[in-house]
Amino acid sequence: MDKKIVKTRWQKSQKYIAVILMAGGVFSAWLFAIPDKGKALTVDGEDIQIANVSQGIFEDFTPLRGQVMPLRTVYLDAIEGGRVEKIHLEDGTEVTKGQPLVDISNARLKLDAIGREAQVSEQINNMQNLQLSLVRTELEHKRALNELSYQIKVKERAHILKLSMGKSGYVKKSELDDEQDELEFLRKKQELERESRSIDDALQKAQMIQIGDSVKNLKNNLDFTRENLDSLNVKAPIAGRLTAFDLEVGQSLNPGERFGQIDDPLHFKLLSMVDEFYMSRLFVGQTAELTMEDKTYFVAVKKIYPQIKDGQFRVDFVFDDSQPPNLYRGQTVQMRLQLGENMPARLIPNGSFFQDTGGNWIFVVSKDKKIALRRAIKLGRRNSNSIEVLDGLDIGEQVVTSAYTRYTDIDKLNIN
Repeated sequence: MDKKIVKTRWQKSQKYIAVILMAGGVFSAWLFAIPDKGKALTVDGEDIQIANVSQGIFEDFTPLRGQVMPLRTVYLDAIEGGRVEKIHLEDGTEVTKGQPLVDISNARLKLDAIGREAQVSEQINNMQNLQLSLVRTELEHKRALNELSYQIKVKERAHILKLSMGKSGYVKKSELDDEQDELEFLRKKQELERESRSIDDALQKAQMIQIGDSVKNLKNNLDFTRENLDSLNVKAPIAGRLTAFDLEVGQSLNPGERFGQIDDPLHFKLLSMVDEFYMSRLFVGQTAELTMEDKTYFVAVKKIYPQIKDGQFRVDFVFDDSQPPNLYRGQTVQMRLQLGENMPARLIPNGSFFQDTGGNWIFVVSKDKKIALRRAIKLGRRNSNSIEVLDGLDIGEQVVTSAYTRYTDIDKLNIN
């Protein structure tokens, strides 16, 4: 007779434990297979560049490409505009100072000059008429004063005589009083004539000053108009090479329109675009060097332009003592700008990662080169070859220096 086998509690739970363990294993495998919270990424080792952190001498310089430009350029503008009548020279010609370049006509400016000349003539005539009037008025005042002086003298003599006769009783007192009143009247009239003369003189002199100022201003305006007329016959302001000069007879030029320039053919400067990273480290007078035909030349920072475009700003350099021979406009030369002293430092190669991280973090590769972990670091100076490490990396460690475009939100790289 078969005996019924009774399972123990442990035997009954084995099946459930096995199921739980299997599910846990599957879950663990799933966790390992996916990125760690979206911050892990598997990459091919051939797609990244790995470099060592090393000890060396940091050379504090940056290479620059300079474009040769004339040291001095004078631009030619049509101040008043007009119509091109005659062209004396061709583009690219060497010119001397004062040499005729182009003749321009401007009918409006000529009419303006004629009108101003008429105004000046009219004011000059007014001033001359006023001067004549002043002379005539002065003569009339002198004539009146002279006549009054004579009348007063005659009356005074007659009055003195009648006073002596009045004492003897030959002249009545009423007649003497009338004589005295008439004498006082003449004296007051003389005083009024003097005041009138003084007032007329002051007014006419003020008018003369006013008209004189008006004439002066009109003459200045006329001189300015004549200068503008003279500027229509354009002459070379300096000696040099005439460039960007492309005119046709009959062509109309707007006021202020630029139609050419004259470049200094002997002296040049260098124009260079510098990475904005170096903005705070450049100053006027800072020197750079370049080598041409086995000879070293030095240039100094002349002007720093603060405007930044596409991550770069412009710097003008001028030659210190001598410049290379046979330079020409638009030529490109290589320069080396020394920014500071060369000093021992921990170094990593200058790679594309810097543009993506700003030098604030980097991927550090494990010794077995299987993974790379994100680490915060502090970098210092950099040149075209290397970057100075201030903190966060030790000598002998390896880092990823290639571009981080796809890794900006990644914490861990699994390297195959």
